[in-house]
Amino acid sequence: MYAFHDAEDGSDKKVFLPAERNGQPILEVLTRFLDSKTPGLQFLEISSGTGQHALYFANQFPNITFQPTEYDEELLASIAAYADESRHGNMKQPLFVDISQPCLLNFAGQFDYILNVNLIHVSPWACTEGLFRTAGHVLKPGGLLLTYGALAIDGVLEPESNREFDEALRKHDPEWGIRDLRDLKQEAAKNGIVVKEVIDMPSNNKMVVWQKNEQ
Repeated sequence: MYAFHDAEDGSDKKVFLPAERNGQPILEVLTRFLDSKTPGLQFLEISSGTGQHALYFANQFPNITFQPTEYDEELLASIAAYADESRHGNMKQPLFVDISQPCLLNFAGQFDYILNVNLIHVSPWACTEGLFRTAGHVLKPGGLLLTYGALAIDGVLEPESNREFDEALRKHDPEWGIRDLRDLKQEAAKNGIVVKEVIDMPSNNKMVVWQKNEQ
C-alpha cells in the first residue's frame, strides 16, 4: 500500500516521500518535549520504516542516542545505511521488532522517549496493544511516548478525507483502520501511561504525547 524508492546515491537507503514531508512538523513537536542538553538520553523508535526520520532527528539531538526498530526485514538494510550517515554517531543499527509480540524484554526502564509514526492505523489492533505494553515496560518513570497519525476523537472522525482514508484502509485489510483516541487511552492506562497533550498536525494527523507514570 506504501511505495518506497531507491536513493539516488546507489546505497541501500530507501526513500519514503511522506517521511520527507512530515519530518519537519514532527521535529517541531520533538523540540518542545525532548531535552536537548542532558547527555546520555535514550530514544526508541518503533517501526522506523526506511530510517529517514531516525537519522533526521538524531542529527538534531546530539545528546540523545536513537535506537531504530523495524518489523519489515527488507527495510533493515535501509535503516542501517542511514545510521552509517549519522552526523554525531548517535543513531544505532536497527533491531528487528515484532511489536505485536513480547519484545525488548531486556530493555526494562531504559528509554527516556519513544516515537511511533503511522503504525497504529496500518496494523492490527494487536500492534497497538503491543506498543503500549512495550512502552510501559521500556520507558523510564516519567518517560514520554509520542505517537503520530490519523485519529478519531470520541467517536468523531474528521474531515471527510479521513473517513475515506479509513474506508480504504479497512478494504485493504479488515484489521487496519483509524483508531479512536478514547480506545488508545484505555490501552495506555493498562500500562501506566496517560495523555499529556494532543497536537493537531498537517494533513489531518495528530501527535499525541503520552507520559508514563512517575512510579
